[in-house]
Amino acid sequence: MILEAIKKRQSVRSYQDKEIPEDVLQQVLEAGRLAPSASNKQGWKFIVIKDEDLRKKLVPACKNQKFVGEAPVVIAGCATNPDYVMTCGEHSYSIDLAIALDHMSLEAASLGLGTCWIGAFYQDQVKEILGVPEDVRITSLMPLGYPKKLDTKTERKPLSEIVCYDKYKA
Repeated sequence: MILEAIKKRQSVRSYQDKEIPEDVLQQVLEAGRLAPSASNKQGWKFIVIKDEDLRKKLVPACKNQKFVGEAPVVIAGCATNPDYVMTCGEHSYSIDLAIALDHMSLEAASLGLGTCWIGAFYQDQVKEILGVPEDVRITSLMPLGYPKKLDTKTERKPLSEIVCYDKYKA
C-alpha cells in the first residue's frame, strides 16, 4: 500500500477550486505528527495556511509561482530548533522536516490529494507574511489540494545507477 502511494505522488502545480474536508486535512497532518525525528525531539511546527489572502501574499515570496496561491491549503514546515546537530555532524531540522512533510505528501497522495515541494521562496518574506520568529527556519512550503491535472511522471534512474552494496562505488 505504501509503495502505491509513492507511485501516485507527483509534484502538482495546478489545483481545483475545491475545499479539503477537515477530517481529510487532519489525516494528512497526523501523518506528519507521527514521523520520526532526531532523538524524537519533533523540533517542528506546521503552519496550515487556509486564508486566501495570505496564500496570495505568498506567491511573490515564492518567485511568483501562482499555483502556491491557488491551492486551498499551503503547509509551511518550520524548524523550531535549527541549531541541533546530530552525532553525524548534520543539522537535524532539514532532515526531520523532510521526513515529516514526505509522510504528509504520501498520505495526501493516498487520499487523492496533490502536493508540491516548494524550496524556491524568500525566507525573510515568508517569515514576515506568516509571523514566524527570527530564530525559526522555514524549510519548505507544501501546497495541498485536489489536482486539476496530473503531470507526466518524472523519469527516475534505475536502481543499478543509484545503489551499491557493502562499499561506495562510483
